Amino acid sequence: MALPKPGQTADASGMGYLTSLPRKVVTIYTPIVVFLIVLLFPFYWMTITAFKPNEELLSHEGNPFWVHAPTLAHFKKLLFDTAYPEWLWNTVLVSVVATFISLVCSVLAAYAIERLRFKGSRGIGMAIFLAYLVPPSILFIPLATMIYKLHLFDTRLALILTYPTFLIPFCTWLLMGYFKSIPFELEECALIDGASRLQILTKIILPLAVPGMISAGIFAFTLSWNEFIYALTFVSSSEVKTVPVGVITELIEGDVYHWGALMAGALLGSLPVAVLYSFFVEYYVSGMTGAVKE
Repeated sequence: MALPKPGQTADASGMGYLTSLPRKVVTIYTPIVVFLIVLLFPFYWMTITAFKPNEELLSHEGNPFWVHAPTLAHFKKLLFDTAYPEWLWNTVLVSVVATFISLVCSVLAAYAIERLRFKGSRGIGMAIFLAYLVPPSILFIPLATMIYKLHLFDTRLALILTYPTFLIPFCTWLLMGYFKSIPFELEECALIDGASRLQILTKIILPLAVPGMISAGIFAFTLSWNEFIYALTFVSSSEVKTVPVGVITELIEGDVYHWGALMAGALLGSLPVAVLYSFFVEYYVSGMTGAVKE
């Protein structure tokens, strides 16, 4: 009978530590429950606030963690008494177009840096990633000057053109890590068969890098959807605002906060991103794993 290897014995004993129920409760279940409560409680509070009538919102009596008389008045005010549908459309349009532009530029940049191996490619790759670390609160000042000179102020195009400035660096870095995991032998065989660089990129590299592209796309879409500083600076008309800016600027009147409508706007604004993550979460994790693989 073969004896177990030392590594196997250590692994078996390590996993055996979690066999008893008290140890599982302490090491697994309790941390998970605490984490879920801390993570999900803000969303729960946002949801119940969106359905609470104003009387319950302002009352100090009763259970504050439950809704006793649910109402849709806040959603009615949000959808019919404000320009929220237009804000939502602006957010979708800007996010989708900016994400598409960022992915196209990031794919070309990442492929050139990681697969062509030209002189100085490593330094350029690091410089692109360092550009992502520059705070948007610093960049929006020179960008505002350019937007005014180009007569793009208060237009959706101003946001579409400025959002890639912080989307492309990270997406490029992420795709560089994923392209690195693709074997170079595939590319060399295609070159021997007479394929061009563009054919290699579109027919070999991109199909294999779908998880990485989905991960970069989700990241870019989420950042575009939640972006606030540029949207607040470059847009002033109510019909051109995005959801993050419109909800804050239109539903707060001086020191009066319309909490029900605010939470309803936040709830409806978070649903598209939540649905997107639920469909592509496996690809997102796979893409992030490939980015830090080497």
